[in-house]
Amino acid sequence: MPHPAPHPVAAGQESVWDYPRPPRIEQVDRRVTIDLGGERIVDTTDVVRVLETSHPPVYYVPISAFADGALVPARGSSFCEFKGYARYFDIVGGQVTVPSGGWNYPTPSHGYELLADRVAVYAGKMGRCTLDGEEVSPQPGGFYGGWVTSDIVGPFKGEPGTRGW
Repeated sequence: MPHPAPHPVAAGQESVWDYPRPPRIEQVDRRVTIDLGGERIVDTTDVVRVLETSHPPVYYVPISAFADGALVPARGSSFCEFKGYARYFDIVGGQVTVPSGGWNYPTPSHGYELLADRVAVYAGKMGRCTLDGEEVSPQPGGFYGGWVTSDIVGPFKGEPGTRGW
C-alpha cells in the first residue's frame, strides 16, 4: 500500500513523515503530567521521546516519577523489533485501575538504553495527559501509544486505512 501524502507543516510543527525508521530516541525539554482517578500520578520534566515514521511521538518518563502505588506489574509482554521485550503495568490513580495501561523495556536493545527505567502510558486510557500544558490526544486506533499534540502533523498510523503502511 502506498504511503499517503504528508499534511502541510506550519511553523513550529513537525511531520511524523520526517521521523526515521528505525525509530530515534531523544531526551527532550518538555513537561509531562498524567492524571488518573482525580489524582496527579506524574509531573516531570525528565522526558524521553521515541520518534518513528508515521507515528506520533511516544513519551517515556522515569518509573520514579510515578506516585507511590501508581505502577503495578501486569501480566503479558510484547516484542518490538527495535526496542526489545516490553513488560506491562496496570496504572492506578484514585480509585481507578487501568489494566496494562503502561509499558516499559527493562532491558532494551542496543541504542535504546535510555528506556530501561522509564514507562510510557496510553494517553486514551488515562484521565488526562499533558505535554507542556497542552492536553494530548491518543494516537488513533487504540493499538499504538503515541501522543498527538498541536506541534505534529500526520496523517498518523492507526487511522482508518493505514493497516498496510
